[in-house]
Amino acid sequence: MDATAALPPTSTQEEHKQEEGGGGDGSYGVLLYYKYAEVPDAPALAAFYESRCRALALVGRVRVGPDGVNATLGGRMAALEKHIEEMSSNSLFDGTDFKLASCEDPVDKRVARECGFTYLSVRLVKELVTLCSNPSLTTPDISFAGRHLSAAEFHSVLQSVAGTGSDTEAPAGQNDVVVLDARNLYETRIGKFHVPNVETLHPEIRQYSDLPLWIDEHTERLRGKSIMMYCTGGIRCEMASAYIRSKGEGFENVFQLYGGIQRYLEQYPDGGYFDGKNFVFDHRISVGSNKDNILGTCLVCGSTYDDYSSRCRCSKCRMLVLVCFTCQDSTKEYVCELCLKNGRQCCEISVKQDCQAEPELSEPSDIGKLSISNKISTSKAPGSNGSEQLKKLRILCLHGFRQNSSNFKGRTSSLAKKLKHIAELVFIDAPHELSFVYQPHPDVCSDKPSPPSGTAKTKFAWLVSPNMSCHTMQDWKIADAPFDPLQYQEQTDGFKQSYAYLESIIAQDGNFDGILGFSQGAAMAALLCRQQQKTCGSPKFRFGIFCSGYPASVGDFDREPIRLPSLHFFGGGEGHDRQIASRASTKLAGMFEEGRCTIFEHDMGHIIPTRPPYIDRMKEFLCNFI
Repeated sequence: MDATAALPPTSTQEEHKQEEGGGGDGSYGVLLYYKYAEVPDAPALAAFYESRCRALALVGRVRVGPDGVNATLGGRMAALEKHIEEMSSNSLFDGTDFKLASCEDPVDKRVARECGFTYLSVRLVKELVTLCSNPSLTTPDISFAGRHLSAAEFHSVLQSVAGTGSDTEAPAGQNDVVVLDARNLYETRIGKFHVPNVETLHPEIRQYSDLPLWIDEHTERLRGKSIMMYCTGGIRCEMASAYIRSKGEGFENVFQLYGGIQRYLEQYPDGGYFDGKNFVFDHRISVGSNKDNILGTCLVCGSTYDDYSSRCRCSKCRMLVLVCFTCQDSTKEYVCELCLKNGRQCCEISVKQDCQAEPELSEPSDIGKLSISNKISTSKAPGSNGSEQLKKLRILCLHGFRQNSSNFKGRTSSLAKKLKHIAELVFIDAPHELSFVYQPHPDVCSDKPSPPSGTAKTKFAWLVSPNMSCHTMQDWKIADAPFDPLQYQEQTDGFKQSYAYLESIIAQDGNFDGILGFSQGAAMAALLCRQQQKTCGSPKFRFGIFCSGYPASVGDFDREPIRLPSLHFFGGGEGHDRQIASRASTKLAGMFEEGRCTIFEHDMGHIIPTRPPYIDRMKEFLCNFI
């Protein structure tokens, strides 16, 4: 089925005027819906969303992937109803549950901005929700998802096993039923299902991608049970229930609340078996029932409290925390219960309550270095006495051709600063020392032009040309030829020495989580991972980041893709890289296993980009491995 074949026709100019004017009903509303279905032309569908949502003055988030659509939109009720009408005319959305609710206009601009309700964001994604944070895990087939139960059916089952129906005697099978919350801890704090006589499981996870690990660790509590799952609107239960059912025998009976807590509270405005408030990901923050009970408590004083509008966050993991107005202080740090449980104590930091700010964590100054003399440089922030060193990812960094570790460290200082809370960058010199060469200035007519002034710093390479002389001569010499941007294609020697050298460093201190390479360093990093896979069965790193790289024509390697989660940045479009063509970087990315390879092109040339949105994508990638 072509998802774009049934797209509604574009409105006339008169219709546009009516829509942009807000139509009949001027009240504000929020619309949530998702649809799992094959989308043959996701870019076309995303473009349609971009065009029509803007025409209707809608804000919020739309994610379009090959497996379907997930949307949270805000705007005037008339515009939202028009949007539902348009999407319903597309056969792709047959059977979709469009959850539309009226509400007050966003009044807190800070909250609305954080929730993405001040603008429209339409993005193409690989999958609607990311269940597995470990890229090596296979995403479960959505066709395995649990059976949908309407709010009334879900309530009836709970009523039956709780023994609170017309038959007051509890059914014999009540011990075979468990209720499972698929949401995050900060959501469960303020609202959850409570069913008398029934075991209710709250995983207490920071993020949805942590759920599979919790399920794996609690399989015996789920085996042989009838599992009643719920989440905010239903989409998280789809993939999570499929994951449970994919475990096979003993995990067949999985049921999910269709439409989530939102539909349940609409059906049972008194709350039914749901206590507290339903956390929502828009400017409303939470939606409650007619009950006036409050489940949440202030992190500081323990008083009853469930208002997240202050957007206070844990200074360690950045998860939302509940802090009452009396205890709120912009100079204080807050540490959530999970970080306290895991031993993350307070450090000397300055915390801002603005959700966009990052905590200024201090680091100790005595981080150990590798014992390769004069070959290593470690990027770290200034320390403070007594502060606790949080575990961070250690990344081995390989510089480009005719660079050194000191030079590369300086060029990436902005990157190191922006990653300092999650990563430690370790820089090393390549083993092939290069001669000092320079290009004479074109205006110099002398037969013997003067070499550059100042003390030259030794430069290195991972790969060299067959005819290149690599020695420690300290005198300058004129380059044999003008600079050739394609010279990297001739650099095919020296791999064996570089490979042995890197393996020796890894052997001395093998605690590297990942590898980052720039230009020739990226080419060498890919060769290293491929050789490790050929020799050891798999690369010795958990991930790789390759910037402005290219595939080096070295060795007799098989064509098996490198089985390593990889992130690739390189210049493309108008700001194309003048040293490494984008097609070469694309070819390098093609060496890695499909489905675990992520590519971002930028317009800044031959550099490692450190401005948004590229640095945000790098942080998101790295957080998968923390």
